[in-house]
Amino acid sequence: MFKEFKEFAMRGNVVDMATGIIIGGAFGTIVKSLVDDVIMPPIGLLLGGVDFSNLFIVLKNGTTPGPYVALANAKAAGAVTISYGLFFNSLVSFLIVAFAVFLLIKGVNTLSRKPEVEAEPTTKNCPYCATSIPIQAIRCPHCTSELQSA
Repeated sequence: MFKEFKEFAMRGNVVDMATGIIIGGAFGTIVKSLVDDVIMPPIGLLLGGVDFSNLFIVLKNGTTPGPYVALANAKAAGAVTISYGLFFNSLVSFLIVAFAVFLLIKGVNTLSRKPEVEAEPTTKNCPYCATSIPIQAIRCPHCTSELQSA
């Protein structure tokens, strides 16, 4: 059983998949930082200094009654919240990752696609009766006309 597992784990596609998952996790971390630290602060600034990570709605106060200045304060007090700002950040992160994966797949498909070679024709039309006949024919089987050799 150990031998079978080793053969399975060492197959090329399993190792490739594991490598892809590890790189994907690291890429996700980079994209999260890009969204949280680079993209959202200017957008928040344009919208009047809004910090999207602190946008939330309190559904139920915690042990310490609100209002809560930050989401961390509400969570520390045990308040039940809808953190729509964090959801918006996650949505932007997802869109960036989805677009990057789209570009990657599109690039791989472009590189792996072999140019289609147009096949030489195997038939021709009879100049007398216009039916399709084999290209090597010297007499039309339909109208029995003699054809010129190509």
